[in-house]
Amino acid sequence: MSILDAVLGFAAVAFAVTAVATAPVARRVAPVALPVLLAGGVAQLLLEGFYWQFAPTYLLLGAATGLVVWQWKWRVGGWTTVARVVVALLLAPAALAWAMVPVPDLPRPTGPYAVGTEVLRLVDPNRPEPATDAPDDKRNVVVQAWYPADPGAHGKRSTYIDGADRLPDRVTVLPSFFMRGYDRIDTHALLDVPVDPGRSRWPVVLFSPGYGAPRAFYTGLIADLASRGFVVLAVDHPYEAAVTELADGTIATARERFLADDPDQSRYMSELLDVRTADLRFVVDQLERPDILGLRLSGHLDTEHIAAIGHSFGGAAAAAAVASDGRIKAAANIDGTLYGTLPQQSLTKPFLLLESDHEETGHGAAYSDGNRALLEHLQAGGFRYEITEANHYSFTDAPRFLADPARLLTAELMGGSRGPRETQRATNDILTAFLREPLGAGRGDVEAASAHYRDIHGGPVR
Repeated sequence: MSILDAVLGFAAVAFAVTAVATAPVARRVAPVALPVLLAGGVAQLLLEGFYWQFAPTYLLLGAATGLVVWQWKWRVGGWTTVARVVVALLLAPAALAWAMVPVPDLPRPTGPYAVGTEVLRLVDPNRPEPATDAPDDKRNVVVQAWYPADPGAHGKRSTYIDGADRLPDRVTVLPSFFMRGYDRIDTHALLDVPVDPGRSRWPVVLFSPGYGAPRAFYTGLIADLASRGFVVLAVDHPYEAAVTELADGTIATARERFLADDPDQSRYMSELLDVRTADLRFVVDQLERPDILGLRLSGHLDTEHIAAIGHSFGGAAAAAAVASDGRIKAAANIDGTLYGTLPQQSLTKPFLLLESDHEETGHGAAYSDGNRALLEHLQAGGFRYEITEANHYSFTDAPRFLADPARLLTAELMGGSRGPRETQRATNDILTAFLREPLGAGRGDVEAASAHYRDIHGGPVR
C-alpha cells in the first residue's frame, strides 16, 4: 500500500467518524479537511488508477461531505439522522476494504545484484498428466527463473502472477476479486534482460512452493535470494497450484483427487510428492539445453552446483529431490511436513531445516516425527533453526496482502509478530550462508548468520 493510499484511507475514516459523532467539530475542521481529502482522492485516481477496494472509502467520503455541508447550511435538519446512518453503515466496509491492500508493497531486494526474470513453460513429453483424463495430455512444468541481471539493462517490470486477468474464483484461500490490481505489484525484477556479466556461471537453486500455492506468493523471498548471486528457478506444479498458465496458454487450476480409503490423505500426499520430485528432476534435465533456456540463461548456469529448497510441501519436495538426484548438492526444508518413506532416507548431502515458531504454527506429530527422523539419519550433517515469532505464512508474501493495522491484528490472533520482512531476511541470510559451500562459493558461517537475529534457536545437527 502506498503512502497516499494509507493516508487517504485513514483520513477518510477519521473524518467520517468525526462527522457522525461530533458535528460541531466536523464543521470547524471541514474547511481544511474537505479540500485536502478531495484533492487526495483525485490524486490517487490520477496517479494510481481506480481500486475497487477504495470504492467504499470514496462513498464514505462523499456521504461525510454531504453530511457536513448539510450541517453547515441548516445546522440540524431531519435528514441529518438519515445521513449519519448512511455514513455509519459505510464505515465498516470502508475499514474492511482498506485492510485488504490494493497493491501489496514487496520489499526491495537486499543483495548487491539487480534482478532479472524469465518464465519458461515446459512440457515433459515422457510423462502423462496425472491430473487430467485426456490420454494425450503431457505433464507441464512452469519455471520462473530469477537471476542476477546486468545492472545497466532496461526492460519492463515482470508481472506478479500468472493469468492475472483470468484468475479462478479463489487463489488458495484468497477470493480472486481481492487480487484485482495485483498486476501493478512491483516485483523489483525486469523481464527478459541480460544476465549480469560479472561471472561466467551462476549457481542454481530450485524452489518449490507450498501445497496449492502459486510461485508468485514467494516473490519477495525469491527476488531477494536472486539478488545475492543465485539463479533461482521457482517451479509451479500445475493442477496442484491454485493457478498456472500452461505452455499452450491454458489456465490450469487445482484439481484435488482425494482417496476415499485414505482418511488422513497421507497416501495422496505421498503420490503428489512423487509428481513434484519428478517435476524438479525434469527441470534439472533441461539446464544443459540452450533451446529450452533461450539466449539469456544459456551458458550462464553452473550446473555442477545445484541446490533445492522449498516451503511447506515444497520443502518436502526439496528433500525428496536431493535424496533421489545426485546432481543436487544440498537441500533446505522451510517448515515442511515429510511424507512417504522420506523420513527414513539417509541423506548424503548437506541439509537445512528452517522452522517457524512451534507454538505459533502448531506443527502436528507427522511434521515433528518426520523431520526428527530425517535429521537423525543425516550422513553429511546439517542445521536446524527455529525462528520465533514467525508463523507458517511469514515466509510468503501473504502477510503483505494486508495493510499494516490489519497485519498487526492478524499477528495477534495467528502469530507471526516478527513480520515477513525480518523473517524473510533472516531466512535468506541463513540460506545464503548454508548454500555457499555446497554451491562452490566458499565456506559460509551459518551460525553467525543466525546469531545476527534475536531469538533464533538451533544450530548444527551432528
